[in-house]
Amino acid sequence: MVQVGDIAPDFSLKATWAERRSSVAVDDVPSKDHQIVTLSEYRGKKNVVLLFYPLDWSPVCSAEHKKCTLMFPRVSTEKIQVLGISVDSIWSHNAFAQNYGIPYPLLSDFQPRGAVAERYGVYLSELGIASRTAFVIDRAGVVRDVTHANVPDEREIEAILHSADLV
Repeated sequence: MVQVGDIAPDFSLKATWAERRSSVAVDDVPSKDHQIVTLSEYRGKKNVVLLFYPLDWSPVCSAEHKKCTLMFPRVSTEKIQVLGISVDSIWSHNAFAQNYGIPYPLLSDFQPRGAVAERYGVYLSELGIASRTAFVIDRAGVVRDVTHANVPDEREIEAILHSADLV
């Protein structure tokens, strides 16, 4: 597994559009269904909280994203970028983000399934999902904190965001 002090492996994945997470009517949403997010684009600009989670719509994942969404405006968003990542499709992410008003991108590690989670050492191949692991990555691309919880357990989202704000 990627450890504190390692350079975070770079990747590019499809992610939800910010416009889809707004309160605009569906008819007003642009026709594009996703954007591409590349981790290295944040180097030199922002700390990144990479939240691997098992699945959209599961009770614990939903609760974590609700908490993160509520806390997100209170953290220094000029300094921190939260990226949620799971093996769900971009279509599931779009619906999940819109349903919960998630203001940060959700990245689809769908095809090939779990490839990025595998690179980070958090893919649970026997279940076909990522483990519940968060990586705090500084502006230089160095992993500064790793928080892991068992699949049925919530992480302390506030502590993770606070850690990212201190880096």
